[in-house]
Amino acid sequence: MNFSVFVLVPVFNRLHHTQTMVECLRAQETEAKLVIVIINDGSTDGTAEYLAEQPDLVELKGDGTLFWGGAMERGLQYALPRCSEDDYILFLNNDTYFAPGYVDALVRASRENGDAAVGSMIHDANVQPPLVSIGARVNVARIRVTDIIDELSAAERTDPAEFYFPDALSGRGTLFPAVIFRQYGTLVPKLLPHYFADYELSMRFRRKGVRLVVSRDGFVISPPIYGNSTEGMTLTERLFSIRSSRNLRHTLTFFCLVGTPMQRLTAPLRLLAKAIWQGVRR
Repeated sequence: MNFSVFVLVPVFNRLHHTQTMVECLRAQETEAKLVIVIINDGSTDGTAEYLAEQPDLVELKGDGTLFWGGAMERGLQYALPRCSEDDYILFLNNDTYFAPGYVDALVRASRENGDAAVGSMIHDANVQPPLVSIGARVNVARIRVTDIIDELSAAERTDPAEFYFPDALSGRGTLFPAVIFRQYGTLVPKLLPHYFADYELSMRFRRKGVRLVVSRDGFVISPPIYGNSTEGMTLTERLFSIRSSRNLRHTLTFFCLVGTPMQRLTAPLRLLAKAIWQGVRR
């Protein structure tokens, strides 16, 4: 079967990560044609110059205001008109590294699970066992997000199962059959410009009947601090910065989008109660 995988990677600086990630993609031993699309959101560290010298990469340019959601939406708008019914779209972050069989492992997992959306386990090479994240559990009623890894025994963390079935998938290595975007829509960056944008998208697909899977064989290696860390932020930044995973407006928006009508109505009060309780505990 001839098919393509459109790889969408948002970048802002961190050129050394981008270069390593690109070499991992070039080293893939895959039956697919890879179309690597880098969405460069105003990098100032030489990223633009590097990309201009790579004829096998597609660069889409932003001005620094796209953030993750806007960058990935721009990538989708580029890729989808070029996708056939059998193609896939892979979301990646530039600080992820992976083995030569990575892409084919995700494609295989998707096909084995009924054209599922397939996420990646996350490894940290500096710890043992290296597995640090599997996939999200989202408790809408309690406004809470946890990780499947918290449910595992020590033995299973060392030797995980082949597949897990989370409530949501992150953008740190997730493969989607391209056709589901045409059926159920794309991202909503005006509402969720950065954090929670990936979760909202995958949970929307799940509500429409798309299976969400995480594959043991499709794993990425990431730095020790990644994703939703708020280390070094002031309290104001944690609560209101677009780059903060604890941004109150985006947290409320996310839980309203994924909740039932009653949960949407009560979300502000439940979020306030949670914030007060956490403050009391501190």
